[in-house]
Parts: sequence; structure tokens; C-alpha cells
Amino acid sequence: MSATAERQAFYARLKAKSAAPLWEVLSDIVRKDPRTAVQAALWRYDEMRPFIAEAGRIISAEEAERRVLILENPGLPGMSRVTQSLYAGLQLILPGEIAHSHRHSASALRFILEGSGAYTSVDGERLTMKPGDFILTPFWSFHDHGNPGHEPVVWLDGLDIPIVNMFDTSFFEKHDERHDDTHDTAAVAIEVTSSTMKYPYDPHRDALVKMSIASAPDPCHGFKLEYRNAKTGGPPLPTIGAYLQLFPRGFEGRPYRATDATIFCAVEGHGTSRVGGKTFEWGPRDIFVAPSWHPVSHQASEEAVLFSFSDRPAQQALGIFREAQTAR
Repeated sequence: MSATAERQAFYARLKAKSAAPLWEVLSDIVRKDPRTAVQAALWRYDEMRPFIAEAGRIISAEEAERRVLILENPGLPGMSRVTQSLYAGLQLILPGEIAHSHRHSASALRFILEGSGAYTSVDGERLTMKPGDFILTPFWSFHDHGNPGHEPVVWLDGLDIPIVNMFDTSFFEKHDERHDDTHDTAAVAIEVTSSTMKYPYDPHRDALVKMSIASAPDPCHGFKLEYRNAKTGGPPLPTIGAYLQLFPRGFEGRPYRATDATIFCAVEGHGTSRVGGKTFEWGPRDIFVAPSWHPVSHQASEEAVLFSFSDRPAQQALGIFREAQTAR
């Protein structure tokens, strides 16, 4: 829309009053369909692993608070985001280390990639880690990590930090900074075999196998399950959903798209995913992101498993989530 000199003068007077004409920006802020700066991207674990090891040499867990390499979306440089709404990173804890207790407004999940013998304590529950498991640290829960084992342990962090910061509601507190008189649960570590804070890999993998025996694969998603909170029946976290899907050997998925930008992590096998105009070949522990409303299709030359997480529960709660199959 071209602006006359009269309009330009009018806009200048509005700007001086911290106001602006909607008609000049309407198509940018109320869009016909989603547009995003988020880019489809892939992080190969074998390429990231040397950097993880180097971080373990140059900074201690105590110095760093949490020794994490941020997976920064190339379309959002400097913003510490993997998508517009979610943060992701690779965290390392070495044998004998302890990452001390703290809590924050952001909720988190931690998907274990490498190593066994470490733990996360969440409000007093000590939850052991092994590859394929994931553990939650919900909003304002005290949590710490330790590794009494004999090998490094690495996991994929997923947090709703950008959502919390969008609302300007971020709080952080170390355990030794507390000033309230509430019961101190974080100082006690109790080993538990099952918890709403831990989602072990094996039973969910077994559930996928049962699905594959009982039915045909979904044409887009193969055999896919959604992790659910055992107490509420809802998603693991109010803002983050988590999913596990199995592709049989030779699977050729139809393309689909959804409004929840999704972070995928390969657990087993090898495959190929087409995201928008990009093609990613992936294997175990590789991570890739599919932006909102970009066509996605998956293929697997051998049986393969993908873990994924996204902000779908937040979108569903707001009534704005949408998904659809697309033409090839």
C-alpha cells in the first residue's frame, strides 16, 4: 500500500504517541497461513559428540551450572531456540559429577542419548537414566543431576523457555537460596521404580511392537504413540507433548504438515525425512527439526524408531493446532 505525503505525516504523528496504523501491517500480523523464520535443520550426533567431550574438558558442571550445548535453529541465531516456542540442548554429566539443585519456571524433559548410571532427582525422587528413557522436571520443581557411574551420560534437553519468556514470567532459584519454610524434599533422594516423572523406553517400545502386530501402519506416521501422564491422562507437560513412532522396514510415508514445529531424535535404525525442500538422512541419536506447517514425510530402509517432542499440548489448549495430509 503506497502512502501519500498526508498519510506519512499522519503516521509520524501517531508514532510520536506510540501508536500505528493497523492497515499497514495487517497482512503481516494476521496471516493467511503460517510463516516462520524457523528453518529445517539437522544435528548429526557423531559431529556434535567431539564438541560435547571438549566441553567436558574445558568447564566443570559446577562452573557451568548445567553443561549444555544449545541446539540453535539457524533461522533464529542468538535466540537460544530450536523453534519459536522451545529450547533444546545436549547436556553432559561426567562420572563423579553432581549438577546441584535448582528450580525454574520453565518445564523440561530430558531424553537420554548415551550412557547409563546417572540420575536426576526431582523433588526428592531419584530417577535413574538409560538410553531411550526420558525424565520430566515440571514447573518450579527442584532438580539435580548426578553420575555415580563409570561412563559419561548425555541427554537431549527440551524446555519451554521461549514460552515462559514470552509471558515475562521467568523465575530461577538455587536450592541454597531458598527463604521459605516449606518442606525440603530436594535434600532427600529416594530411588523409585516408576514415577510420573519418568517414562522408560522399553515398555513404550513394546507397545509399538504390539501396535504393529495388531494393525496396519498409519500412511503418514507409521506406528505412533503419544506419551501420557499416568495420573492425569494428559500430556507429560502442559506445554510439551512427546511421541514415539516405529517405521517398519521399507516404510514410505505420505507427506503431512502440522502447526507444531517438532524436534525429532532417532533412537533406532536409519531413515530419511523430507522437511519442506530439505532431505535429511538420519541414524541413531541424530536430531532434526521440522518447522511449523512445512510438509514432512518419513522413509525407512530398515526398521526404525523416532522420538519427538513439540508444543502441541499448548496449541491444543488454545484451540489453534491444525494438521493435514499434503499432496506429494
